[in-house]
Amino acid sequence: MITTPAPSMLRTLPAEHRQRIMRVAREVSFPQGARLFEEGGKADRFWIIRTGTIELDMHVPGRRPAVIETLRHNELVGWSWLFTPHVWHLGAEATTPVRAYEFDATAVRSMCREDPAMGHAVTQWVGDVLAHRLRSARTRLLDLYAPYGSGSYV
Repeated sequence: MITTPAPSMLRTLPAEHRQRIMRVAREVSFPQGARLFEEGGKADRFWIIRTGTIELDMHVPGRRPAVIETLRHNELVGWSWLFTPHVWHLGAEATTPVRAYEFDATAVRSMCREDPAMGHAVTQWVGDVLAHRLRSARTRLLDLYAPYGSGSYV
């Protein structure tokens, strides 16, 4: 199976848009085990991981949350902030100490409304991230549930 890296903000956004977004970034840290957000909560921010790992998980009644994906350096944590109703679809937990850039979603959405070219670029970047994660999830499902070798062609 060929894997491609997730689309990063640094590789995807034009320099002028990236610079504008970085002006509203703040550096944050999370200890191992910290919950960044819970499924169903208000999606009012997002992060770009600088160091460490974060697991995205899904609530499973009567069990521990099921890990959906592990995110690392330069990856986007959180996309629900961009799409109404701005509610988290998953949960997220730091599995190692994490350093990240945190962005206020309201400020970024406002920038995107004021500058349609920037809005298009940001939406394209987040959409590319979502498409990458969907392809990865489909491949993992094939590896888990399809006849042997089925996932290698996706």
